[in-house]
Amino acid sequence: MIIRRYILFFLFITGLSGQSFQGYTIFSPAAGGPGGGANGISYLINNQLNVINVWNHSRGPASMAYLQQDSTIFYPYRVQNPTMTNGGVGGGIAHLDWNSNILWYYTVSDSQYQHHHDIQPLPNGNILVIAWERKTAAEAYALGRQTINNPLNEMWSEAILELEPVGTNDANIVWEWHLWDHLIQDADTSLPNYGVISDHPELMDINYGNVGGSQGPGGNHADWMHFNAIDYNEALNQIVISSRTMGEIYIIDHSTTTAEAASHSGGNSGKGGDYLYRWGNPQVYDRGNGSSQQLNSQHGINWIPANYPGGGHLICYNNNYQNNNSAVFEINTPVDSTGNYPINATDAFGPSGPFWMYSGGFHSNVQSGAFRLPNGNTLITEADDAHMFEVTSSGSIVWDYTFPGNNIMIARAQRYELNYLIDNFPEFTSGDVNFDGEINIEDISLAVDMIYGTGYNPTPPADLNGDGVVTMNDIVIMVQLAMNN
Repeated sequence: MIIRRYILFFLFITGLSGQSFQGYTIFSPAAGGPGGGANGISYLINNQLNVINVWNHSRGPASMAYLQQDSTIFYPYRVQNPTMTNGGVGGGIAHLDWNSNILWYYTVSDSQYQHHHDIQPLPNGNILVIAWERKTAAEAYALGRQTINNPLNEMWSEAILELEPVGTNDANIVWEWHLWDHLIQDADTSLPNYGVISDHPELMDINYGNVGGSQGPGGNHADWMHFNAIDYNEALNQIVISSRTMGEIYIIDHSTTTAEAASHSGGNSGKGGDYLYRWGNPQVYDRGNGSSQQLNSQHGINWIPANYPGGGHLICYNNNYQNNNSAVFEINTPVDSTGNYPINATDAFGPSGPFWMYSGGFHSNVQSGAFRLPNGNTLITEADDAHMFEVTSSGSIVWDYTFPGNNIMIARAQRYELNYLIDNFPEFTSGDVNFDGEINIEDISLAVDMIYGTGYNPTPPADLNGDGVVTMNDIVIMVQLAMNN
């Protein structure tokens, strides 16, 4: 009993400080990089690297798969003949069940739109999709663009489409946002979108940055903004997106109608589809210079859930931070109680720097991402090296895994709590050793007794890591589950 009490006391007093957050990690390795063609595979593993499930698809991933609580995944993939090709090109979204059966799929790849990179499943069952939107040189020049510097003589802007799945292979577009509706320029006074760039941080300067070129994974392309990640905040009803080429992240209002999203008014913000917030490179809207730039080629932007440490902040992977190093940035956005982001008439959007960051010894020029975990740790994916690792808030690495093989890339990995799938697969994990509907000190006590053979035989709910025996590793997981409840 003394040993038992000591173990329980130690576990609760330490609060699992410095421990890896136990859960299920999903990732989709791709030969030659995301969108690398055929044979898409997604893995779900536990912290002990045991494979929980494998999903197979006939096409390679465009970015990362999203696990749903009903055990299905939404998987963005590369179609065989995309209409505009650059890094991260996709074109297809598939909904797969636990056994890789396709429940629904849809293609966004035609003369007008080409899906690329990320998607975001919504609580209502719809899916947000990032898509390049084709604009001819004539259309771009008509809105003040001065140069079209690519052999295609086109300018593919960006759109966000909200898809409502229909049947097995159709969808309704129930909401949409187009960057093309929110442009400004200071080159041609005769055009209606002429203005002073620095007076309008809510709009995008159509002349900032290059438009594609003859370089890159896809050869000739006309990619301008290169959005590479999207996330949704249900409480704010807002969307955040990341632009690699601009070194900026943007927040827009999703509470608008499609008509309001095309305007400068309406929605909860009263600002229509204009940018509510932008951060990372204020020189893009003439309120800074090169020394003001904080982000460089960043990916994987997402909100930290409200009940996690840092809740409400944004977190992203800053690919080319400095000196050939990447960094993870946590950003405390200056959002007010109305969901707006105050800014005065001359300054850049705050903050002046990251709230928290982690850097040193890792770098990926492409893809990658970071997710905060419930215990305050951060799961980081270094895409180029198919490397996933978990760090504490103080920077200690507590979990580290590199997927084997040559020329393998993993866009992003995400970890889900052990009880995420429990309603559908209670055999995965429980921790409710005495079957009273709760995970608490009594369950932990019983599991400790099993380890020391004081009269209780091991039961499945106590074997939380699935290795066939009850050990201190299971106790640590059980304490974590009890603390999360």
